[in-house]
Amino acid sequence: MHVADLTEELVAIPSHEDESAAGEFVASWLRDHTDAAVEHDDHGNVIAQKGPGSGESLALVGHHDVVPPDESQVDADGSYVVERREGRIHGRGSADMKGSVAAAMLAFAAADAPAEDELVFASFAGEEQGGVGCRAAIEDGFRVDYAVVGEGSTGYSAPGVTDVAVAHKGRRGSTIVAEGTAAHASEPDAGENAIYRATDAVDVVRGLDFPSTEVLGHELSGSVAVTEIDGGSAWNVVPERCEATVDERTVPGERAPLDRVEDIEGVSWRVDQDLPPMACGDADFADAVCDAAADAQDGAPEQVVKPHATDAGWLADVGTDCVVVGAAEPGEAHTADESVSVDVLERCQRIYESVVESWLA
Repeated sequence: MHVADLTEELVAIPSHEDESAAGEFVASWLRDHTDAAVEHDDHGNVIAQKGPGSGESLALVGHHDVVPPDESQVDADGSYVVERREGRIHGRGSADMKGSVAAAMLAFAAADAPAEDELVFASFAGEEQGGVGCRAAIEDGFRVDYAVVGEGSTGYSAPGVTDVAVAHKGRRGSTIVAEGTAAHASEPDAGENAIYRATDAVDVVRGLDFPSTEVLGHELSGSVAVTEIDGGSAWNVVPERCEATVDERTVPGERAPLDRVEDIEGVSWRVDQDLPPMACGDADFADAVCDAAADAQDGAPEQVVKPHATDAGWLADVGTDCVVVGAAEPGEAHTADESVSVDVLERCQRIYESVVESWLA
């Protein structure tokens, strides 16, 4: 089966509110085309395994959920619009990341079962909701030694080149809460202005250094930014409460000391979301995947870093050495005209097959 045809079948299945149909499609296809042990678990994850698992394990990893489609990406009957034109497949989830899932399915199906080790295919649910499927699988005991995660890595070092991401940033979203005492605005000294306290906290955030680290010789720099502020109840009332939202892009092993805002009277700080960053700790594995990527294309792939969090962060957090290799290009995912190159899908299939073959050798 050609990767473009499998991609189109998978993209056509709605999976932004309920990914169960897409998961069942993946699971059924794997049962029909492989002798692997295939599970479609209660969380919506699809996990297939080849080999006895007495040695090391390698996984090809993706996700089959998508973000809500644009209205132009949905037919009247609720199915997704899928079009192939000018060498690209258009449709919600084509780039992020059903195309790479299809390439990984085909590579997994083509691979021989390891004699001692374990080859795994995993497509998780709920990646777009903070990695809930991957996290649930980990809680249930999912562990692999190495993983190739099929999120986008094409076009980072040069247009059209599929690179190998050896690290990516995480995201910590948090809220600064400033509390004061309400009073009539004609007598401001009778109260404690929560907005003033919040702006003092914002000044603390502005003065923080961005976290940074190095991964396999590559510099990875984070960021911290106040992105929302909300406070006050009326034009003539000294506000008693004000909140500010902070977006922090984290790097492995480092966090900005945002708790310093709590040194200000009346100010507290809470973490609302913490998606972990990823760093590959095995240079030989990263080099081997980069060699496979070089063999699969005319361009010269490089080891790069990604700005976006993926399920690789959750896997890395429990000891998996991950790299990210996938067809999506910067700016393609989550757009009203999302698409993926058929040529790059074929390339990713070759890369995945080569990685598996060299790992099994």
